[in-house]
Amino acid sequence: MKKDDFEKRRKRVRAKIIGSEVRPRLSVYRSNKSIFCQIIDDVKGKTFVSASLNEVKTGKTKTEKSAFLGELIAKKALAKKIKKVVFDKSGYKFHGRVKALAEGAKKGGLIF
Repeated sequence: MKKDDFEKRRKRVRAKIIGSEVRPRLSVYRSNKSIFCQIIDDVKGKTFVSASLNEVKTGKTKTEKSAFLGELIAKKALAKKIKKVVFDKSGYKFHGRVKALAEGAKKGGLIF
């Protein structure tokens, strides 16, 4: 089933990825209408930066908006002196909006 495949991918990804203070985790949540991302330190359980599609006003399609969201989260992270992150796609396939967000974050200056 589709949901089972998602859960398998999600568990496989999260088993390998742990965010620390030196290299926090960029976590992505995608809903049908929006996309949300956070930069998290898993050791302390602290969220440094968060952003959502509600903050993005430019772009026509959800994919274009996701690319701008990636640049926005990168700008916020660089303001908090975070340059290196680990990308957590949360079980989603790396294409479409998730890929656009990742490429926007790289374009904004984050190092994966």
